Amino acid sequence: MSRESLNDLVAFVTVARERSFTRAAAQLGVSQSALSHGLRGLEARLGVRLLTRTTRSVSPTEVGQRLLDSLGPRFDEIWSELAVVGDMRDKPAGTVRITATDFAIKFLLWPRLKGLLEEYPDINLELANEYALTDIAANRYDAGVRLGEQITNGMISVRIGPDVRFAVVGSPAYFSKNPIPLTPQDLVQHRCVNLRLSTHGGLYAWEFEKEGHEVKVRVEGQVVFNDVFQVIDASVAGFGLAHVPEEAVASYIQQGKLVSVLQDYCPAWDGLHLYYPSRRQSSRALTLIVDALRYNKR
Repeated sequence: MSRESLNDLVAFVTVARERSFTRAAAQLGVSQSALSHGLRGLEARLGVRLLTRTTRSVSPTEVGQRLLDSLGPRFDEIWSELAVVGDMRDKPAGTVRITATDFAIKFLLWPRLKGLLEEYPDINLELANEYALTDIAANRYDAGVRLGEQITNGMISVRIGPDVRFAVVGSPAYFSKNPIPLTPQDLVQHRCVNLRLSTHGGLYAWEFEKEGHEVKVRVEGQVVFNDVFQVIDASVAGFGLAHVPEEAVASYIQQGKLVSVLQDYCPAWDGLHLYYPSRRQSSRALTLIVDALRYNKR
């Protein structure tokens, strides 16, 4: 096989995974026209159509999907081995991509990793704010961060933070016009600020527990966000109640900008964990990041 064909196969896998010529071209460092021309040449040489193109999207054909399923993991193994070879240099280097929520990024990841990046300038870090339960292997992330109970089997899991307690909060202005809820069920009578989860496109159901009894409540309100800090800002502005990590609103509560309610129904949950595939040999860069994030309970 010619080097040109190999490059075109790499280009095909990238486009098929990204489902976008724009993103694939940016990732490969080539122009969209050159990328499209190369893939049409590959299809011509193979005598089959690998991609279905429309004005808005691109997706693999049945034959293209078969080729992607076959080649994708093999290329991943090659890139992984090349990363290991690169890590044999004196200085750890490479890009580590991590999917996490905005709360985890702000309160755990970035504060702990800033110093590491200063110490190892050849390590590049990408932190993607996502609330979806992302398939990190399929989306080419090196690791993800979620609550311990959300980690799927087959993953190496490392605890990076203490137990997380959520709080239901509202502004003094809101409570001056509305009664304080005494039970989770009372929330259906209140305006609430919702958080949309991208995994299924649905709204987050608020979860509570008391004396071993779990309760989920679906609330309604005027505004919906997919960012917990926007949810907090809206609650501070009086648009309704919010159900958010207690640590994220501790300063607002202390300053009197928010009032916490339903404390007896808000237990601590298993803390945040960093997880990554057990079958993948970790790079030195990822190993350093794991060690920097590892939670040591004192």
